[in-house]
Amino acid sequence: MLHNYTAKYTKIDSGYMGQLIEWPEVITEGQNIEECRAMLRDALHEMVLAYQMQKQELPLGNGLIEQLPVEINDVCQAA
Repeated sequence: MLHNYTAKYTKIDSGYMGQLIEWPEVITEGQNIEECRAMLRDALHEMVLAYQMQKQELPLGNGLIEQLPVEINDVCQAA
C-alpha cells in the first residue's frame, strides 16, 4: 500500500532541513535540496522499517500544505 507524506524544506545556513509534517520525528539535513530530499526519503524508509519491526502503527499521511497570503501593513508605534 502506498502512503504519501508531506515534506517541509527549510533553508538553513548549512543547506536545507527536511521534515515530514505528519511524522515530525523524520527529520534530516542536506547541503542542497536534492540531497536533503534523498536523505529524507531514506530516513522515512528507515522509520517505516523500525515501526514495522516494533509492530507500531504508522502515522497517517496525505497531508496538505497551503500558503495563505496576508497583507502586512506598517504599524506606527506610539513613543
